[in-house]
Amino acid sequence: MTADRPARVEDVHELALGMPHVTVVRGPRGHAVYQVGGKSFVFFRTPRPDAVDVATGERLPDVIVFWVESEADKQALVQDETTPFFTTPHFDGHDSVLVQGSRIGEITRQELAELVQDAWLAQASARRRATWLAEHADPHPRS
Repeated sequence: MTADRPARVEDVHELALGMPHVTVVRGPRGHAVYQVGGKSFVFFRTPRPDAVDVATGERLPDVIVFWVESEADKQALVQDETTPFFTTPHFDGHDSVLVQGSRIGEITRQELAELVQDAWLAQASARRRATWLAEHADPHPRS
């Protein structure tokens, strides 16, 4: 099943574009910023001084930002050492997590799909969120 394969950076673009009402704007250096209703939910960040390789001190060139629903969701992702997610002091108080594109394969495409969907849901209007959730309701929820 393709959903269980390691995620790729290309999947981020495909999954984000697959969500409804998405527009893509370009950051100052041409990086993709995916928005719903004018609110960013996934974006590719330019290298910044707050996200550096601990071994080399070089700025990370491939950081992707994903919105999350809450601080609790953020902490669940960044505190789990089995995931590639992290944050920096720059994002304190911001409901988002970071991941290096080069480490995205540490999660599955299905996990990435859920992350992108959750990011979209965190930023979409209440009406769009309700419509999407109704259309994607699981007819056989797990206990």
